[in-house]
Amino acid sequence: MLTLTEENYLKAIFHLSVDHPEVSVLDLSRSLDIKMPTVNSMIKKLAAKDLVEYEKYRPLKLTSEGRKFAGLIIRKHRLVEMFLVEKMGFAWDEVHEVAEQLEHIKSPKLFEKIDEILKHPTVDPHGSPIPNAHGEVPVLNYIKLSEAELKISYRFMAVGSSDDRFLRHIDHLGLKLGDKVEVLEIMEFDHSLNVRINDEKFLSLSPKISSNLRVSPL
Repeated sequence: MLTLTEENYLKAIFHLSVDHPEVSVLDLSRSLDIKMPTVNSMIKKLAAKDLVEYEKYRPLKLTSEGRKFAGLIIRKHRLVEMFLVEKMGFAWDEVHEVAEQLEHIKSPKLFEKIDEILKHPTVDPHGSPIPNAHGEVPVLNYIKLSEAELKISYRFMAVGSSDDRFLRHIDHLGLKLGDKVEVLEIMEFDHSLNVRINDEKFLSLSPKISSNLRVSPL
């Protein structure tokens, strides 16, 4: 059985590898805000358990078993987030920290029941895929809005950040998952995007915002 700390390390490596295929010990140290010697020590323990592939000065990589464990932790996290929103009335910016605590509960039956009550959701409130009961994470072919082509219609499918300030800002802009989005112009000065939402509303989005919106072509 894994400790809470070990679970957090596996999950962090998984999340880092989504956007950065080569994850270094330094990347992990910065992500977890933990000193390098401590991170190195834990990585060696995870490698000894055959959960992480580790060679000095080489990128970190989860083994198939490590990836499975990470997927199961993420599954619990995202099911909890969905339950809090759908059944308990939480806003999407209120659930991440609660889920961070509850994801370490060891009872498989509890999460099977949550999944059943929710009728087996495939994504969480932020549009992120929910891994299956084997820890396998579905691949969703979304792109960042910042990479979208001009004058092509897209559907706003997910966000790339669970930061509560970011999510509240998205609410303030009036953006909702499922909205139709079209990039009309890319500003040369700062690469902000002028976009049209649902064929009626116009917004200017900063690069930081647009790079954290995930879309799919219509």
